[in-house]
Amino acid sequence: MPLDIRIQNPDAAVRAGTATINLTGSLDTATAPDLERQLAPLLATAVKDIVFDLAQLKFISSAGLRVFSLVRKQLKERGGQASFIHLQPQIQDVFEIIQALPGMAIFKDEAEFDRYLALQQQARQA
Repeated sequence: MPLDIRIQNPDAAVRAGTATINLTGSLDTATAPDLERQLAPLLATAVKDIVFDLAQLKFISSAGLRVFSLVRKQLKERGGQASFIHLQPQIQDVFEIIQALPGMAIFKDEAEFDRYLALQQQARQA
């Protein structure tokens, strides 16, 4: 199964420092290198936070988890993080099994993620 990768408003994402990436299909050994290639230009910018919307992701393998881990590491080095929303049950199971990527945030949906961001910003202003 192929993987469709859509970076929402990449220019605006760079200016805002936060990018949202929608993944549709299967993130596996065959498709993970494509995701890595498409993320490289984004990671070369000042983007600090990336939100992966996994509503349409049907399958993930260790190769996909490796890409997420690499992204997480790069973002953490610049004070940001990788976050995940709309996990399908089978994808949620994988994340629960591995509990693998410490420091990675998983949110139920955009509203929960937005509440988290608001609290973070309020804490920084206090």
